[in-house]
Amino acid sequence: MNATETIFALALASNCHPQQHFQNAMKQISGLGEAQFSKIYVIPCRDAVGADYWNAACLLKAAMSADDIIALLKKMETDSGRVRPSHQISLDVDLIAWGQDLEHMRFNPKKLPLALDVKIPMLDIWQSTDFQHENHQFPVVNWTN
Repeated sequence: MNATETIFALALASNCHPQQHFQNAMKQISGLGEAQFSKIYVIPCRDAVGADYWNAACLLKAAMSADDIIALLKKMETDSGRVRPSHQISLDVDLIAWGQDLEHMRFNPKKLPLALDVKIPMLDIWQSTDFQHENHQFPVVNWTN
C-alpha cells in the first residue's frame, strides 16, 4: 500500500434491500479512512427494467492504491450477494476518480462518460464542473447510518 493518502471518489448504488446494503457499505468504507458521504438519492433504473436505485457518492481519503481500493470494492459487492448480470443489485460500488487533491483527479476511463446517477450525488460532495447537470427533482432518502 502507498504511504501517502489518496482521495477516492466512489459511487454507491443499490435497488435490492438498499438500506441494509448502504449501512454495511458505509460502515466498511468509513473504516478505511476519512469518508464523506453525499445525500442518498432515489433515481430510476437506467434501463427502466429494474427497481429504482438508492444512489450516493463518497469521498474517501485513505493510504491505499487505486488497485487495492478496486479489489476491496469488488469484494464488498460479492460479500453483499451481488449477482451479475441481474436487475436486482444488492450493492454496486465503483471507483470514479482518484488523486492527491480534488483539483487533480484522474477519472476511471471505464466509468466514462459519467451517468446522471453518478453526477447528481457526486455534486453534493465535490463541487466540480464535471458533475454539472440540469436541475432534476429526484427524491432524497432521509436515512442515516
